[in-house]
Amino acid sequence: MIDIQKSPSSKIENTNFDNLVFGKVFTDHMMECDYVDGEWKKPVIKPYGPLTLDPSARVFHYGQAVFEGMKAYKDKDDRIWLFRPDENFKRINRSGKRLAIPEFPKEYFFEGLEELLKLDRNWIKKGFGNSLYIRPFVIATEAGVSASAASEYKFMIICSPAQAYYSGEVRVKFSEKFSRAADGGVGYAKAAGNYGAQFYPTNLAKEEGFQQIIWTDANSHEYLEEAGTMNIFFRVGDTLITAPTNDRILDGVTRKSILTLAEEYNIDVEVRRVSVQEIVEAAEKGELKEMFGSGTATVVNPIVGFGHKDKKFDLPKLEDSYATFFKDKLMKIQYNEAEDKFGWRYEVK
Repeated sequence: MIDIQKSPSSKIENTNFDNLVFGKVFTDHMMECDYVDGEWKKPVIKPYGPLTLDPSARVFHYGQAVFEGMKAYKDKDDRIWLFRPDENFKRINRSGKRLAIPEFPKEYFFEGLEELLKLDRNWIKKGFGNSLYIRPFVIATEAGVSASAASEYKFMIICSPAQAYYSGEVRVKFSEKFSRAADGGVGYAKAAGNYGAQFYPTNLAKEEGFQQIIWTDANSHEYLEEAGTMNIFFRVGDTLITAPTNDRILDGVTRKSILTLAEEYNIDVEVRRVSVQEIVEAAEKGELKEMFGSGTATVVNPIVGFGHKDKKFDLPKLEDSYATFFKDKLMKIQYNEAEDKFGWRYEVK
């Protein structure tokens, strides 16, 4: 079903896999599928390269664009694995629906993805921390600047070899003014505009010595919701706390996996609204043991400190941190080094 056009040469020999910058290097091929005349046409895998779009393509003017983030892993026996890809497939269509983008067929998604990974399998390197980051996305391509949903779209998958996403210590600032999303909006969707709108507040935080923002609710700025590109967890005492998903917060695949693991290992979890004041007071009393973010690119990323108003707080360095525990458990499942009792692994054969 997939039309495959192989690249006449490979860039892999000129790629330094020991010095990768996240999202800068791409594999030899990409998948492309167009929606025209009310239907998705036959997908094609072709050599990675530029696109030609009309300047009036509606993605440029009205922001009809959604995306996903996934990873492929290679185990010690050179077998290729995905982690819960059904969740990514469902979410990109859920995101697309919110932006009036037609649903992409499941068989096209999985067949195209698997053929692409098999074709570029040499780009997936073995070893903990090595992976192939996978970026499915959809853009509106119909020419015209009338303010309405497009009738033509392009679904694509591109891939980038990856190591660790974040490096160094991460400190976050609690947002007091800016919000990521509002009730009834598109916060739960992986819409491109969600991320474009966060860059300016994040840059302001960086000027103060922070690497990320933790967004607060748009109504009162009293409740903590999501980190810049991650879901967020707090450990107060031995209890793990995270905000519930809603139409403002992304339903992260890694987030829900952590919650499942916490239940499996009898870690106390509370999924509820988390107030700024509660976390500040816990830090002042020494009860805030950890904060960490979760996401596909980073898996689990410890946060060493946070800022709120004029105060800065450092968190203790723990030998038995939840962040390390969950990252180890997740990665061993992802790399086929531990039992997968939840059925999360998906082999590309």
